[in-house]
Amino acid sequence: MTSYFRPNVDIMAGYVPGEQPKPGSNIIKLNTNENPYPPSPEAIAVLQNLDSEWLRRYPDPYANEFRQAISEVLEVPPDWIIVGNGSDDVLNVIVRSCAESGRKVVYPMPTYVLYRTLTEIQPAQTIEIPYGADYRLPIDDLAAANGAVTFIASPNSPSGHVVPIDDLRHLAAKLSGVLVIDEAYVDFANETALPLVKEFENVIISRTLSKGYSLAGLRLGFGIAHPTLLSGLFKVKDSYNIDAIACAVGAAAMRDQAYKNACAEKVKISRSKLTIDLKQLGFQVEESQTNFLLAQPPATGEAKNSAEQIYLALKQRGILVRYFKQPGLADKLRITIGTEEQNQMLLEALLSLV
Repeated sequence: MTSYFRPNVDIMAGYVPGEQPKPGSNIIKLNTNENPYPPSPEAIAVLQNLDSEWLRRYPDPYANEFRQAISEVLEVPPDWIIVGNGSDDVLNVIVRSCAESGRKVVYPMPTYVLYRTLTEIQPAQTIEIPYGADYRLPIDDLAAANGAVTFIASPNSPSGHVVPIDDLRHLAAKLSGVLVIDEAYVDFANETALPLVKEFENVIISRTLSKGYSLAGLRLGFGIAHPTLLSGLFKVKDSYNIDAIACAVGAAAMRDQAYKNACAEKVKISRSKLTIDLKQLGFQVEESQTNFLLAQPPATGEAKNSAEQIYLALKQRGILVRYFKQPGLADKLRITIGTEEQNQMLLEALLSLV
């Protein structure tokens, strides 16, 4: 049969997002790491007072209103910021700008599998370096791979661990290519690698408003790097990749740090409680600095208690968690932190399954 696609597209699997139930479904959704609390009232007010002129005209191609808000909050110059349609868009632009056939994209595994998908689209060569059991960053192996792009998610998904900034600094100093530090979950963490962008011209930090700011549906993210690095990325990004509504709503949400931090603190408290409760059920739970937990069910020797079977049984009960059928993760579940009520319903369901 004739194919319409490039050979690499034909053979690639493609990224599979977490399941999205239909709007209005009576589902407890703990599978895609959305924030369980609503967005900032300041952001909602912007949306409710939408000027129709924003819809008639093309948006600012650089999303300068949003860049200015980021600049004020994070104390970086506006021209050190690139805005994307979600942080995935920023990651895509980086790979499209820096990777091609014959060049390598490197990252430790397990991690965010979109890195593999973006690399295969180019196509570039994928080099996956396994994490050890302690999730210590394999600095020497990553550096030796000599990637045009090296991705490090910190905090990492699905493990939830943070890579110490000194380890990232050590890695950045060894690399000649671009080091992308993906901080999608940084709002729930105790440490950021943001200072490294002022130390290294080849480092870019990516962030999103999907997690900490409860704006996953808005699709808004950004990268922070030296203007020399951003200059090539601006050539590749779509002309009007951020719509005017997202720019205005995102700016309001970014400036409302008190609300965001209060919601993040509630998630952290729930995370600690859920960790204890899962351990009491016999789960092994990785220490997490994200809004999710990676949990291994107790080993009972019964097939019905495997991670996959528990995932399926929870789904039948209207509770979605994430299951990855891949090496190192097939015996584990990734569970988003929900509200206290949602977490309790999850625990009651698990009590009957393990």
